[in-house]
Amino acid sequence: MATAQVILTDIEGTTSSISFVKDVLFPYAHRALPAFVAEHGDELEVRQWLDQVAQEVGDAASDETIVQTLQAWIEEDRKHTALKALQGMIWEAGFHDADFTAHMYPDAAAALQAWYGEGFKLYVYSSGSVPAQKLFFGHSDAGDLTPLISGWFDTEIGGKREVDSYKAIVERVAVPAEEILFLSDVVEELDAARSAGLQTVLLDRREDYAAPRTGQATGGHKRVESFEQIQLAS
Repeated sequence: MATAQVILTDIEGTTSSISFVKDVLFPYAHRALPAFVAEHGDELEVRQWLDQVAQEVGDAASDETIVQTLQAWIEEDRKHTALKALQGMIWEAGFHDADFTAHMYPDAAAALQAWYGEGFKLYVYSSGSVPAQKLFFGHSDAGDLTPLISGWFDTEIGGKREVDSYKAIVERVAVPAEEILFLSDVVEELDAARSAGLQTVLLDRREDYAAPRTGQATGGHKRVESFEQIQLAS
């Protein structure tokens, strides 16, 4: 691994299991949406996102229709900024009520703590909203990991498969692209990051991907099965 000063990491399938998000968080938000919108739909920070959904399905859409649309998007695992923002608000209640803690692979938590201690700057880039990311790291199986993270990025900066998103992150981080290492389980995301000049590593965890992705399936990215296999040079 070439010299890196910054580690930028994905969450789902990288630091944390895909199954936790799909089997715990998504169903929780799906169930809670109707009551949440009924109770908080008139609040400005909620209304702005509901109105954004309404613009897509028809400005005259009722809250019931908006909720049904959001629930369908959850089922589709659609990466929509409004949905992610609303899910984050719903999950906040779940985390604070201790309905669950966020899954974090032990090797990921240990590596992040070690890298932080060694002076590396750590950032997160996920399709989940920044508030949801902070909740996730703040209520993880490994405890509160938010003090380790220097910055957070979500789809408001751009899609994770778009080269310009990573160029924008480079500008925000203010470190040369070649000194940033991006970790993800999605080859297309890694392709975009590499095109922007970042270093890349593919997380190919057996817990999330039963069939190993090797050869051409790696897209030419360095492949590891855990954070323990990532070697950094500072």
